[in-house]
Amino acid sequence: MPKNTIIEDIMVTNVAYATIPGSRDEVLNILKEKKISGVPILKGNNVVGIVSRTDLLKNPEEEQLAMLMQRNPITVNRKADITEAAKLFLENNIRRLPVVNNGDLVGMVTIADIVASIADLDITEQVGPYLDDGVVAVWCETPLPLTARIMELSHKKAVPVLDANQDLVGIVSELDIINASIIEDSVEMSDMSAGSDDDEWTWESMRDTMSIYYSVSRIKVPNIIVKDVMIKEPITASHISEVSDCALRMKRARIDQMPIVNADQKLLGMLKDKDLLKVIVD
Repeated sequence: MPKNTIIEDIMVTNVAYATIPGSRDEVLNILKEKKISGVPILKGNNVVGIVSRTDLLKNPEEEQLAMLMQRNPITVNRKADITEAAKLFLENNIRRLPVVNNGDLVGMVTIADIVASIADLDITEQVGPYLDDGVVAVWCETPLPLTARIMELSHKKAVPVLDANQDLVGIVSELDIINASIIEDSVEMSDMSAGSDDDEWTWESMRDTMSIYYSVSRIKVPNIIVKDVMIKEPITASHISEVSDCALRMKRARIDQMPIVNADQKLLGMLKDKDLLKVIVD
């Protein structure tokens, strides 16, 4: 990687963002419309947090950005070398870095931006050693809410989908789940007694009860099966494919994970874009 490649050379300057105070619905619309996985949260022009798809799925009933966002996010200076950003991604298990100048947001750099640079480096090393050794796959008939829960528990952003013959038939990501989800509004009731257990004049059978009705808004994952929303015929590679070639496939298809298969198209593992960063850090 050229030593003079800096963040300013590869960052995105037209950054989608939300501000405090703000709502979950605003962020959800941005993620769907822009097809991105997270947005910085600003107060003035200062970055005070980040909200990702994972945050929305983990907290389906929370509406306030101040409660949803990850506070005090790690940032990077626009003049930093991109190997510094790669180290920050790997060490902190994050996917995006707000780029700042004197504390003000001036851009955003993601793992995909660095992978795009790796695609141009003609790195012929095979990807086999960089495969994720903790692959989680789901059956194509798995209900989507269960798939979302499996991904949350296993900390996976995307999972391969297999049929009953164990053949790879698709891949599903958090983005696919978010795009299929809806905002569901409902009214719920809570009964509150007007009497106290310590009140000697209140009989249990005659306790006055006050019903409080309140509205609840939550993100609802529809009860459909995963094959209804998965990406069919996903882009794949073999374990002997070259690093820069795989990076180029990810760049062109705008994907962050790629199934690695054998000659019979049986799943061997998953190659994540983040794992390719190790090539320029090690």
